[in-house]
Amino acid sequence: MKMSKFALSAMIASACFAGTAFGQTNRTAPRYYPASYYSYYQDGAAPAAQAPAPIASASDAKSSTACCDNTPACDVAAICDGKGSSCDALANCGCGVSSCDGGCGSGCGSAGILSGIFGGECCLGEPFKLVPDGICGINVGGWTSVGYHDHANPLSFNNYDGRVQLGQQWFYAEKIADGSEGLGLGGRIDYVYGTDAPDTQAFGTANGNWDQSWDNGRVPGNNNGGYGHAIPQLYGEAAMGDLSVKVGHFFTIVGNEVVQSTGNFFYSRQFTFYNAEPFTHSGALTTYNLDADTQLYNGYVMGWDSAFDDNGDAYIGGIKRKLNDTFTFLYTTVLGRFGDAVGAVQERGAVHNVILTANLSEKWTFISQTDVLYTNNVGGTTQRNTFGNINYLIYKVNDCVSIGNRFEWFNFSGEGFLNNGLPRQNDDLYNYTLGLNYKVNSNLMFRPEARWVWDRNRFGFNENNASSQTSIGGDMLFTF
Repeated sequence: MKMSKFALSAMIASACFAGTAFGQTNRTAPRYYPASYYSYYQDGAAPAAQAPAPIASASDAKSSTACCDNTPACDVAAICDGKGSSCDALANCGCGVSSCDGGCGSGCGSAGILSGIFGGECCLGEPFKLVPDGICGINVGGWTSVGYHDHANPLSFNNYDGRVQLGQQWFYAEKIADGSEGLGLGGRIDYVYGTDAPDTQAFGTANGNWDQSWDNGRVPGNNNGGYGHAIPQLYGEAAMGDLSVKVGHFFTIVGNEVVQSTGNFFYSRQFTFYNAEPFTHSGALTTYNLDADTQLYNGYVMGWDSAFDDNGDAYIGGIKRKLNDTFTFLYTTVLGRFGDAVGAVQERGAVHNVILTANLSEKWTFISQTDVLYTNNVGGTTQRNTFGNINYLIYKVNDCVSIGNRFEWFNFSGEGFLNNGLPRQNDDLYNYTLGLNYKVNSNLMFRPEARWVWDRNRFGFNENNASSQTSIGGDMLFTF
């Protein structure tokens, strides 16, 4: 059956070319596409070419990448004339010059770091890459995230508290399907080990297939604690002109936050992300660039979070539209049957996600996300009924430092959220997070944060089922 469904996926993709998982196992996740305001992540950590393109702010052009390299001085005035604040042409200039507006001065030492923290120009330097030139056209890279949090959030990531831990040791190999000059072929595989890996496995079915059982170091009494392995993506891709087709196992396009540490501003995740959105799909997904400002997404997937096992039939799609220089609108959805495997809840329904991004200025970015999920089980009983609204306000001090705020309201009810054996009815959860992103250089970043969670009806979102909780945490993120 699953092979015939993959054949159907390929057929749908060809036709296009021609013309939480709470109700499953208390785990879910979002898309692989970095949110539009995370402009400082490396190319190696970025998604494939068909992913929604980040929205560049005017300040992005000021990134100081050229530091003192002891090369001969050059005619700065001539280079800068007509080039604004671009630093590219100054990469081979002498000491003391790295950008048309002053840049990072004469080096990337401690003085440059302190200047970056206190609002001056910062010097990031050239990024280190594990395989700078790739292997036979294949990009190879990854990242390491080592973190700590003093309190657990049981129904989210960061549930292994009170210890320094390897959250993600991530490796990927990717060949981008370039369709600019005819048919281009590519694909991608991702592998992750760490305390985040058990939450990214193919847990949508109960048969233990694919990477579902690749765990070690489980904490007694805590099903989500400990380490594990996962292969969250394995897909092939074809592109021609403005159309690309992805077939295989891939991250969803629903939601603002993602599984990958490199795609999020904060160390912690939303509760909406974890309890009301899919993590991965298997099937086919097309992306079509209707024009320079509009992308369309359409596809067929075999349910949610189940790798290559049959877990339902669902439509996945959406539209991204740049409305003007300030606002960008994104709508995505998955609807159909996405929990049909034996032993699963067998959910039918839909999730709808709307994201509005506003580049208010060179320094300020505002993002508002709204999720609506409604599902029934095979008996017709409401399984999950959720509403999530999350708002972000990000202030970019400079290329080294950004300050972020996140406030989430998550409303939930249904059989998937039981209260002493009875369905929950209109419970509310609130989450406020204040965080800092500090880049030491182009590879190393620190993300400290403070998080406050209010669970007044004591559903279990806080450690020891507390009604409120303050937690301190963060990680060191090194990309390569």
